[in-house]
Amino acid sequence: MKNVLILGATSDIAQAIAKKYAAEGWSLTLAALEPGLLGPIASDLEIRGDATVQTLEFDALDFSSHRKFYESIETKPDAAICVFGYMGDQDKARTDFDEVARTIGVNFTGAVSILNIVAEDFEKRGSGAIAGVSSVAGDRGRQSNYTYGSAKAGFTAYLSGLRNRLAKSGVHVMTVKPGFVRTKMTESLELPAALTAEPVQVADVVFQGLEKKRNTVYTLWMWRWVMLVIRHIPEFIFKKMKL
Repeated sequence: MKNVLILGATSDIAQAIAKKYAAEGWSLTLAALEPGLLGPIASDLEIRGDATVQTLEFDALDFSSHRKFYESIETKPDAAICVFGYMGDQDKARTDFDEVARTIGVNFTGAVSILNIVAEDFEKRGSGAIAGVSSVAGDRGRQSNYTYGSAKAGFTAYLSGLRNRLAKSGVHVMTVKPGFVRTKMTESLELPAALTAEPVQVADVVFQGLEKKRNTVYTLWMWRWVMLVIRHIPEFIFKKMKL
């Protein structure tokens, strides 16, 4: 039985991904900052999905603990999916560097730290798949969330380089770029229905994308074209836009 490691497993998207993999017959290793929240999730997967589940504590910002964390996994994964992230407050980040450091630390540095360790193991074994959940926010900096966007842009570039490096070793790396997703975090926002995905849709794209060895996937698919347009807006016009 194949095993998938899901990092940041308490989020709505991560739970949908876990259910998808359980339904496909995989065993699961769920890791999150608050391991107490993983108990009910694991029980549901074990009862409804008949899945084998291990739960572990994982702190994205405790970089020195990441190797010990990975070594503690009973069944080393065949696939690893990095879902954790931190949106941050852009207005606060203008004057509070702690907010900047947290945003970059979670979305970029923490992800790179743990995925370097996963990549090292997969490369030695000559197999494996990695998916990193980045964001369309990293495709172009916007005044409303450029600290978060810059961290995700860095993560996207990291995944691209990692994909290039590991290809010759038989290890696949996929970048996931969600747009709007209907989750607890966004439930107070008025999101455009046509551009907003449900967590289960993201989960399906992640699973199918890794199975088909896609390099980059957008959720929903039209975000690829939306961001293509946004990236090509001339800077003198873009500076005047309230984005």
